Amino acid sequence: MPEPRTFRDEPVSFVRRSGRMSDAQERAFEELGPHYLLDVRRDVAWTSVHPEARLDPAEEYGRDADLYVEIGSGQGHAIVAAAASRPEDDFLAVEVFRAGLARTMLDADREGARNLRVIEANAPEVLASYLPEGAAAEVWVFFSDPWHKKKHTKRRLIRPGFGATAARALRDGGLLRLATDWEDYALQMREVLDAEADFERAFEGEWAERFEGRVMTAFERKGIAKGRDIRDLVYRRKPRA
Repeated sequence: MPEPRTFRDEPVSFVRRSGRMSDAQERAFEELGPHYLLDVRRDVAWTSVHPEARLDPAEEYGRDADLYVEIGSGQGHAIVAAAASRPEDDFLAVEVFRAGLARTMLDADREGARNLRVIEANAPEVLASYLPEGAAAEVWVFFSDPWHKKKHTKRRLIRPGFGATAARALRDGGLLRLATDWEDYALQMREVLDAEADFERAFEGEWAERFEGRVMTAFERKGIAKGRDIRDLVYRRKPRA
């Protein structure tokens, strides 16, 4: 009989740090979690997703609508703004840091964005199995950790293999939008996705125009203030055979 797994097979793109949350953040989980936070079956780690766990978007959101997924949503600024301004669409924020999830729920509640859900999980597992195939209209990856030290680049989210995982979750013609302020990572993103058979560029020239649907966050302003170029990319999911 095979031994049960106790560790993931692939390195994750984050290091989960423990820390005490504020009373307001704790209340967000207690009071807002029942509506916003998805209760997902786990596998080998707290942020893992069991391979048999599945989301039914129509049941969860109570309707059939376009679904937009943000990977590494941080404090939720981009996705809350989008959800609040586009009530006809549905949104899913994927994040592993509980303080960020709490802030996202608090802001969504304040803005009346009832069309948003959050999940505390490792993003590739959400894309690989938890979402139904072809469920997402768009997948957003804005300013994921660049892991700039050479010995850590294997932890980058956008690495060989990610394209196929994202392509599974996207519907035909769906968009994968990315942004980073780290030039080396931007070049890697472009190289990886240019080589992915399931995607084609949805931009002309070297880089895409800044995505107007992404609000300017303090994180992006900080990168600009340090003299970094913000690089956007957007790829279209090719039709399935």
